[in-house]
Amino acid sequence: MTHTPADRPSAPNPEQLREQIEQTRHDLGQTVQALADKPDVKSRTQHKAGELKEQAVVKADDLKAQAAKATSQVQDRLPDSVKDKATQVAGQVRATAARAGRMWEKKAPAPLRQKAAESAQLARDHRTVLLVAAAGVTVLWLASRRG
Repeated sequence: MTHTPADRPSAPNPEQLREQIEQTRHDLGQTVQALADKPDVKSRTQHKAGELKEQAVVKADDLKAQAAKATSQVQDRLPDSVKDKATQVAGQVRATAARAGRMWEKKAPAPLRQKAAESAQLARDHRTVLLVAAAGVTVLWLASRRG
């Protein structure tokens, strides 16, 4: 069995050799970088935490949108008599809360009032989350009554 020149692989030309060398350098550089990054646990942890935070923000935004849509749908289906009653009850609750607040200011100790003020500020700062949670509870309550 004799080999013809067509059976033998042809030797790469200089341009092909340069491309192979460049590809090998690139691969080697990536391998060295991966090995250098591997012991940097703090950096990897921070990177992963950033990714998880971003995912949580996206999920929270989705949940807010879903809750707002559900709240709107429930409000649209409520009869006017229920809406009027809710407005009336809300007014009564506001008046009662104002009376309780005045009583609180007169009788509560100063450190307790300060702690309550800090908690109220925290609630105001996170109002959207609280409203979304309240809307979700309302929707669940209405759905359970309907079923």
